Amino acid sequence: MAHRFSLVEVALFCAIVLVSGIAVSAALTRSHWIVIIICVLGVIALALLLIRYSFDPDRLRARQSGRMLKIAAQTLTYMRTGLNEESAAAVCRLLLPATSANAVAITDTQKILGYVGAEQESHTVGSPIKNESTRRSIQYKTMQVLKSKEELGRSEGDTSFVAAVVVPLMMMEQVVGTLKFFYRKAKKIDATEQTVAQGLATLLGMQLSLADLDYQREQAAKMELKALQAQIRPHFLFNTINTIAALIRTDPAQARVLLREFATFYRRTLEGSLDYISLEQEYLQTLRYLGFEVARFGADRITLNGEIEKGLESIMVPAFIIQPLVENAVGHGMREDAPLHVEILAKCLKGEVIIEVADDGIGIPRHIQDYMLTSESKNTGIALKNVHDRLRGFFGSKAYLEVQSEEGAGTTVCLHLGPMSDLRVDPHD
Repeated sequence: MAHRFSLVEVALFCAIVLVSGIAVSAALTRSHWIVIIICVLGVIALALLLIRYSFDPDRLRARQSGRMLKIAAQTLTYMRTGLNEESAAAVCRLLLPATSANAVAITDTQKILGYVGAEQESHTVGSPIKNESTRRSIQYKTMQVLKSKEELGRSEGDTSFVAAVVVPLMMMEQVVGTLKFFYRKAKKIDATEQTVAQGLATLLGMQLSLADLDYQREQAAKMELKALQAQIRPHFLFNTINTIAALIRTDPAQARVLLREFATFYRRTLEGSLDYISLEQEYLQTLRYLGFEVARFGADRITLNGEIEKGLESIMVPAFIIQPLVENAVGHGMREDAPLHVEILAKCLKGEVIIEVADDGIGIPRHIQDYMLTSESKNTGIALKNVHDRLRGFFGSKAYLEVQSEEGAGTTVCLHLGPMSDLRVDPHD
């Protein structure tokens, strides 16, 4: 591995050169023999100090740890996309300067994904794995240290490489590929070089595993969304169609408007069901939903006030995160003898983004509040736990759902998304 001198090492080296110069000058003038002895002893002392300083085990470990941390930060960006040709090429470019190798390669279990360094023209990306040692590393999940062309499976003249280290890339205890280092001198493969190679492979494997966990978590959140949509769609669909059918006879113009809105509503639902959408889009989709409920129950039964604080319209949120809360308010909060007022408010409070959905309905009974976020409760219609879990799935452990309700006075549900600085913003805004 290439050694980079620190400022202290450079200073010590300069001191040695200076003292050596004094000694040589004194020797040439054949005078001050005491000075000569002192200078020579000083040179020896400084040299020993430099050697001890440079090869101090703690210092070497600190340097190696620092390099590994730097590499970890750089490779994480690429490993998040998984093991592919683009990420492999980028990681190879980052790893080559970190070792004494003349070339670095990454493969999956079948072919070369990335190669950087000497003889690049002979290692085409996409070409199948031919080396038997690479197959052994994949099959037995062990590091292969090769120190001759015969072990490399190459004949004299085929390659300038005479040694290599092949380390399996492990993801969730499964081999998904290999990390390979090629050398023109076998003596470069010392214990430190092998440890670094194994450490880098472990690091990349961990990053791939984390990327896979993130992907699985995202897929789980999407499946929860589909389940949530399926839970309310038949009920909502039949009620809306019946409302439009009734209006065709009594108010054809409004029926046409609702039918167009209904088509837009479902198109937006399908478009936004697999990814983030802007808060403004989610809010408008919720307004469309409430418009159908107003048409069903009457404008004198349901009213809505909404406000999104300026600057929050473009933050990205999971689709179908506000509408379930409004549906709960309509489905379980309406009184027999008074209109229901619903308010949606998005604000940034002390750097944290909060979305509130409040109503002045009948409220949630105390005995239901005690467990509605820890189990699926039919009494709350679209389970708040589902919304809470999806919130955590998309925004992490800092996000959560909070419910404040009083029987006879209404309910306020707060979605705490987390710090504004951590949230994504719509790139098309």
